[in-house]
Amino acid sequence: MKNKLRSLFKFYIDGGWREPSSGRLQEIINPATEEVSGTVLLGDEEDVNLAIDAAHRAFSSYSQVPLEERIALIERIATIYERRIHEMAQAITLEMGAPFYTLSIPAQAAVGLMHLQVAVASAKAYSFETQIGSTRIVKEPVGVCVLITPWNWPMNQVICKLAPALITGCTVVLKPSQNAPYSSQLLAEILDEAGVPAGVFNMIQGEGGKLGRILSSHPKVDMVSLTGSTGAGTQVSQFAAQSIKRVSLELGGKSANIILKNANLVDAVTHGVTLMMSNSGQSCTAPSRMLVPRERLLEAEEIAANSCRKIIVGCPMAAETQMGPIANYKQYQKVRELIQRGIEEGAKLVCGGFDKIQDLPQGFYIAPTVFSVTSNTCTLAQEEIFGPVLVIIPYDDETHAVEIANDSIFGLSGYVYGADASDAERIARKLRTGMVHLNGAPTNPAAPFGGYKQSGNGREWGIAGIEEFLETKSIYTAIS
Repeated sequence: MKNKLRSLFKFYIDGGWREPSSGRLQEIINPATEEVSGTVLLGDEEDVNLAIDAAHRAFSSYSQVPLEERIALIERIATIYERRIHEMAQAITLEMGAPFYTLSIPAQAAVGLMHLQVAVASAKAYSFETQIGSTRIVKEPVGVCVLITPWNWPMNQVICKLAPALITGCTVVLKPSQNAPYSSQLLAEILDEAGVPAGVFNMIQGEGGKLGRILSSHPKVDMVSLTGSTGAGTQVSQFAAQSIKRVSLELGGKSANIILKNANLVDAVTHGVTLMMSNSGQSCTAPSRMLVPRERLLEAEEIAANSCRKIIVGCPMAAETQMGPIANYKQYQKVRELIQRGIEEGAKLVCGGFDKIQDLPQGFYIAPTVFSVTSNTCTLAQEEIFGPVLVIIPYDDETHAVEIANDSIFGLSGYVYGADASDAERIARKLRTGMVHLNGAPTNPAAPFGGYKQSGNGREWGIAGIEEFLETKSIYTAIS
């Protein structure tokens, strides 16, 4: 993987591979070595128009393809994806640094296959037509959909949008992150092999800041589904509003992890640290604020520090590595700046920070970092860091804990850890978040994924993901 340079010089448009019009090159940097791993050509407005025109032409016929045939297409894609899943894991590790054996294979690549399978199961269970009296309620594809996706969980974010879009009869233009181009290029190869009809799936590479405006405002686009920052979501919404498009947003998070007084503190803190540092903290649902009883703050700090010391940070291709580098230089610099700001604002650095990581002279590595703060108002407690940085905050009682948890512009996920499941659920119902995990429970791929407030306005995964790409039509029949 290290020595073989990859060159991505073609886009997938209208059922074939074609060279982009601009010829502008961008180097892709391996975050583990800081070396160039390949190059990608970036698109411009001409490429966007070609891709959208292809999707627009294909919609009238593809939207009428029977559901059984669309399901069969997704099943073919899943079969080929599974056959090439190790290639996909390699591509993800190379482009964004996820540990190959402990994250890319079992999670980063595997989650794409899971979303394909869940989309098929959900579509088979979903009622696309229902009857209310003499009125037929019909669910129809929304139209041409633009999918704009990030670099942190590349196939999770692409396929949880793509699979339901295709299975409902929509046509698609995908614009993946310019920092994670390899995995989407491979996915386009998979769809081509599966026989996706011309124009139904199109993929272009390019800068989000430049192409996002063009994609979101295009008059032939019916829907934009974006996963990214709150700022990107705001811009896409403004551009899409010009033509009253549907917009589905999955944005940032600053999730609180409330550890109740009756919880096993060692188990709760250890689990919270492990989950926080997974994917180098680059997950929108990361439990980045750990709320602990004030009287047990020092104990929680010690447990968290010990947990961080046990995390193996290293080369993503080493079998024992649990945490790799930050995905790109821009994000690496942002995380370091926020660590420095925390120190300047007087936060207590429990462990990590700017500590050197042994045997890693190159790469965008940051040690697992824990701060302890007295207030939820500081920068570290309010801003999404998107790196391996945990903030521990003390609370006085359950009411105070809930107040702290809800004191955020975000509302994506939440976590509650307690000795009694009913106590944990009672607290969960008070949190203003789209999801809550009780006592370490994992996500359910068939359940809705999405948030409140500035964490977004749509839902993905399972049947909720199917419904995002559907319009509702009422057909009234006169009673004779």
